[in-house]
Amino acid sequence: MRVANVLDLGVKELRGLARDPAMMILILYAFTFSVYAQSRSMPETLNRAAIAIVDEDQSTLSTRITTAFYPPYFVPPVLIDQYEMDARMDAGLDTFALDIPPGFERDLVAGRVPELQLNIDATRVSQAFTGGGYVQSIVTSEVAEYVEGSRAVAELPVELALRARFNPALDQGWFGAVTDVITSVTMLSIILTGAALIREREHGTIEHLLVMPVTPAEIMLSKVWSMALVVWLATAFSLLVVVRLWLGVPLAGSLALFLVAAALQLFATTCMGIFLATVAGSMPQFGLLLMLTLMPLQMLSGASTPRESMPEAIRTIMLAAPDTHFVILAQAVLFRGAGLAVVWPQLLALAVIGAACFAFALARFRRFLQ
Repeated sequence: MRVANVLDLGVKELRGLARDPAMMILILYAFTFSVYAQSRSMPETLNRAAIAIVDEDQSTLSTRITTAFYPPYFVPPVLIDQYEMDARMDAGLDTFALDIPPGFERDLVAGRVPELQLNIDATRVSQAFTGGGYVQSIVTSEVAEYVEGSRAVAELPVELALRARFNPALDQGWFGAVTDVITSVTMLSIILTGAALIREREHGTIEHLLVMPVTPAEIMLSKVWSMALVVWLATAFSLLVVVRLWLGVPLAGSLALFLVAAALQLFATTCMGIFLATVAGSMPQFGLLLMLTLMPLQMLSGASTPRESMPEAIRTIMLAAPDTHFVILAQAVLFRGAGLAVVWPQLLALAVIGAACFAFALARFRRFLQ
């Protein structure tokens, strides 16, 4: 194997990628706007939910309840008439519609138990699940403060001192931004290497390579290092410019250590891209294989759901996937500031899995060229 051949062929791959506008746009979007969108649209937290209020009481208490809903949990309430409530919810304009009946304040002062009607658009599952509790808590607090004259604080026999580490503001946007970068590393590396090989086969240039004095290992390594370099540079840019500067997300640990792990992850996933491209007969088939591969990797690696909540068998099987170890390492380094003494098992696992992926992909690639 000659290093010069690997470098020259890799430069050829970079030039081919630069002439592919669709792939360049995909890389730019995945590491910039996609990261921003993921950070600002975490579904687990109620954020700027649309609420409308039908105030049939027009009293001091109903006004206090109306003004108690404000950002960031809710947008300013829209005051509507009763006949508009169903039509607006059918049109998807409101997630919540609160109806305050006439005589509400009078009945409350008289000691009765008046009822409010809260309509929820349950098609917006994430907001509907948590938003009903928020609305009930806000209404209950305002009513209690109005009746008692002050907002009472319940006295508990034990005081619990909370200390939120690594994310004191409990901002889930931090988690969303970094997680999207992690998943983009795997997705783009597999897509770029697989598409590069399939593109050469469709254009007939793979036959040109076969008559040149180059080996299958040199051809494969050229695609691996060139596509991995593009994704690696895009990852560093995304973390430094998009995540840290644009979104203001602090990175607790060593960025250099994370990038070393990203290089090992890219070595494994680019080899996976080569393997999938040799199995697929065309770009549409490659896309189907990509979906079957990426979804389990992303859903079961611990990036979306904690591994502790998964069945034991799934956790054991996913230890063979590079994404599992990369997610564990990335969260430990970027969120908790862990050093090499903590994450070296994950680095070792990535190196071993990468070597195995390279061996399998190279064997398959040699048969593919025959």
